[in-house]
Amino acid sequence: MDVSSPMVATDDAAEVRRNNSKSSLRWAALFLGELRDGLTMINMQSAFLIVSKQYTEKQVGILFFVFGMSQFLFQTPAGYLYDYTHQKLLWLSAASVATTILTVATALWAKEFGENLLLMVALKFVQGAVTSFIPPGLNSITQGIVGSVGMTEQVSLNEMMNHLGTAIIVLSGSLIAFFLYPDIGFLFVVSPIACLGVIFFLQRINAKDIDHAAARGLTSESHTGKESTASSSDYKPPSSNNSVGTSSKKDALTNKPSFVFGMNGATSHESKSTGLQPETPLQVLRDPTLLIFLVIVFLFHTANGTVLPLVMQTLAIGNGRSGILLSGLCIIVAQVFMVMSAKICGKYSAVYGRKMLFLIGFFSVPVRCLLLYGMLMMWEGQIQGNLFIQIVILSTQILDGIGAGTFGTMYILVTSDISGGTGRFSLILGMTTAAMSIGGTVSGYLGEALAEDLGYRTTFFILAIMSAVPALIYLTCMPETLPDLAKKQEPGSDKANIHSIKEEDEPSPETGSKARYIEMY
Repeated sequence: MDVSSPMVATDDAAEVRRNNSKSSLRWAALFLGELRDGLTMINMQSAFLIVSKQYTEKQVGILFFVFGMSQFLFQTPAGYLYDYTHQKLLWLSAASVATTILTVATALWAKEFGENLLLMVALKFVQGAVTSFIPPGLNSITQGIVGSVGMTEQVSLNEMMNHLGTAIIVLSGSLIAFFLYPDIGFLFVVSPIACLGVIFFLQRINAKDIDHAAARGLTSESHTGKESTASSSDYKPPSSNNSVGTSSKKDALTNKPSFVFGMNGATSHESKSTGLQPETPLQVLRDPTLLIFLVIVFLFHTANGTVLPLVMQTLAIGNGRSGILLSGLCIIVAQVFMVMSAKICGKYSAVYGRKMLFLIGFFSVPVRCLLLYGMLMMWEGQIQGNLFIQIVILSTQILDGIGAGTFGTMYILVTSDISGGTGRFSLILGMTTAAMSIGGTVSGYLGEALAEDLGYRTTFFILAIMSAVPALIYLTCMPETLPDLAKKQEPGSDKANIHSIKEEDEPSPETGSKARYIEMY
């Protein structure tokens, strides 16, 4: 009689369950396309408010500013929360429902010419806070299910589904707006439909499949459903005393203050199961690579955040019913190419490294802005009613799909690389997302103000110069975050086998360098 049979059967059942959870996660990402960071609906709302409610560009810019500032304030606390809570699915579901309610409220309560602008400002502040809990929630759950070693493939799949979902939802909303013009507020009915999809698939994810130590980056693999929770792939992050033993590490982790909000035992359980101690937030901030990356992320979004709304407005203003459809197509074209960009990043970023692909995304933005500048210089005053010119301008959104699509996937992977072994993945993701938010905030108001005062053509030229700065900084100052020895073989290579690499840095009393174990397929 084979005594190992029950154990094998248990492991097989656990693996089937985990695969079902991964599938549900992908489908949840599809419907989160409209809800994830709030920007898709904010862009649609800007077109709605300008065309249907006669808002000025500066009034819309104020709403962008407040929304982004709120995200900036709450992103890092949200990440800190997800590092500790075991109720990740509940928090993500609640945030999805809340942002949907606020989107519908905006459509219902907005008055013409911004008569109740203060109410809209309040709504956008609350919505910014709520949406800040969505990106770290989705990615924390992802890393908890697949571990950091599975992030490249799973993040790529999540992003592909996310962009595909955004394209489908925006297309639906744009068609509704086209047929109901000029009363286009009903287009936001797509938000509650998307929310229902998110809630349905999140509830299909088994909470037992989320390894909370892996979710925060303490271990490199998710051990849910496995006999042992300690393996050679566990990270060994630094402690305040390099000679500290396992038991004292457990005590240090257990005694750390945490935001568990009544969900007792989260920190204690991870301590007992891993014996690993996370870095403190101050230790995290000593990493120069992280600090450089935060600056780059901020500068990128300062330049890029306003380009899409300006292109949408260029096509929407003065073009009536067709303008609304064209502005929606701006998002759809970009999202379709973002799907392809995410797939390429997932397939090749572990082969050729993160940096090369990231640079392609960075440099696509100044090229895009210069093309828009040239087009407006040639055709200024001829856009309205000229379908050929409108389509040519719309085609520049292909570059948006390359730039933003690459960034959306790669910034999560680079953040996972940087945070490996710290036990602070969600916190660091909150920091990088906060840098995105504050950059997008500045960009939103700056772009709308420049467009109103200097015109769209000059604004695109200024943005081209601004967007070249983060690209050059990344080129010259940012290291390759994927270790050379951890690269995959080229797709189709016979050598693409599982391998493990231990990359250990000497402990530094100044920085507390972390020792990492990295496993790649």
